[in-house]
Amino acid sequence: MLIKEFFEDVKTSGGTSMRVFLFEPSIPHYPNAKFPGVIVFSEIYQVTGPVARFARQICSQGYVCAAPSSYHDFRGPEPFPYDEAGTDLGNQLKIEKTIGSYDEDARICIDLLLSKTNSNGKVGATGMCLGGHLALRCAFDARVSASVCYFPTDIHSSTLGRGKNDDSLSVMSTIKGELVLIFGKKDNHVSPEGRDLIRRKLHDSGVDFTFLEISGAAHAFIRDESSKGRYDAATTKYCFELLLEVFNRRLKLDLGEFTDQTQPVKDIC
Repeated sequence: MLIKEFFEDVKTSGGTSMRVFLFEPSIPHYPNAKFPGVIVFSEIYQVTGPVARFARQICSQGYVCAAPSSYHDFRGPEPFPYDEAGTDLGNQLKIEKTIGSYDEDARICIDLLLSKTNSNGKVGATGMCLGGHLALRCAFDARVSASVCYFPTDIHSSTLGRGKNDDSLSVMSTIKGELVLIFGKKDNHVSPEGRDLIRRKLHDSGVDFTFLEISGAAHAFIRDESSKGRYDAATTKYCFELLLEVFNRRLKLDLGEFTDQTQPVKDIC
């Protein structure tokens, strides 16, 4: 499937413009085709090459992707380098930006995707690292049918945003769509205890979720550039197939109205 790429600068309530990079499927001779939308949230480095390539991969499967530049409150849309200075700047800004601004970014992207003439009316979200956390927060909006969160940071510690007052753990019961969280067992950004806390909160909140911990994988294992030796192409492919299964089922299919006719699982082999 061919791809069209462009960007839109959208005004925020804080007076700044947020650049949203857009990736749209293009099918010759079908100008009226409709597609689901997917927000692709970036790492702390904004929309880098790996993030754009990730968005293109999703787009080429039949999704309109929107990748916002999260640090519009402080900087332009240019990506930060994958070096010590870029890392320090990204980590600094992620706790200077308010939770309210992060959530407004998500609402703007949802509104933008749904306003497109090629929208089928359904929206999902995904992202890596900081973006994984933002994809989870995006699921607090009832218009989001599914979120796939790659190694999301700061959920377990409630340390995202100005004042480090993130409330993601306490409001998980508001999630109505399906959630997938993917971690590497060797991820030192989120401890085993932190992952256990997130899993338990999701379970206790009644969220429809899949929780995957991958043996041998470390943080940022899907980043195909400057991953510090952590990129795992085979595992990345496996996780992408899971993403497509969830998005195809929740965003492309018309399942009709939900009915709660759950049958008890029989204890048989």
